[in-house]
Formats: sequence, C-alpha cells, structure tokens
Amino acid sequence: MLLAWLAVLAVCVAAVLFGHSARTASRRRRRRRSRLGRVGLFLSLSGPWLSVLGAAVAGAVTGAWLAAAATGAGGVVLTAALGFLLSSR
Repeated sequence: MLLAWLAVLAVCVAAVLFGHSARTASRRRRRRRSRLGRVGLFLSLSGPWLSVLGAAVAGAVTGAWLAAAATGAGGVVLTAALGFLLSSR
C-alpha cells in the first residue's frame, strides 16, 4: 500500500513538472490569456495535487487505500492532461 501511494506521489510530481511546461510556454508568447487558458493553467499546476488530496480523503473515508491510490493516479494524469490541453489554447 505504501508503494502505491509513493507511486501516486511520483506521478503527481511528474505531472506538476509537466504543467510547468505550459506555464513557461505561455511566457514566450506574451499575450493575454483567455479565461479558458487560465483555468487550464490552474488545472495543470494545482489539479494533480488536488487529485492526490481527494484520493487520500476517499481512502480515509472508505478504507480502500489501494483503490484510492489507483484512482488518484488516474485523476492526476487526467487533470494534468486536461489542464495542458486547455492552457495551450
């Protein structure tokens, strides 16, 4: 179980680093971001951490820690990818 949560944290750190590429790419363009772009940037930087937090809460409530870790890893990847797609527009 501990190994699963360490893997979730590793995926989360990788996703946040991936999200930073959306932020640095936006600095090169020097144009005002749309509302959708700002939401995408928030999702790509903060969404993975919020997904891990939600998975930890779900694991604490249900007691199914391994399933919560798997769901958390999927949520991290989904929020990072969605945020990156939205921020690039």
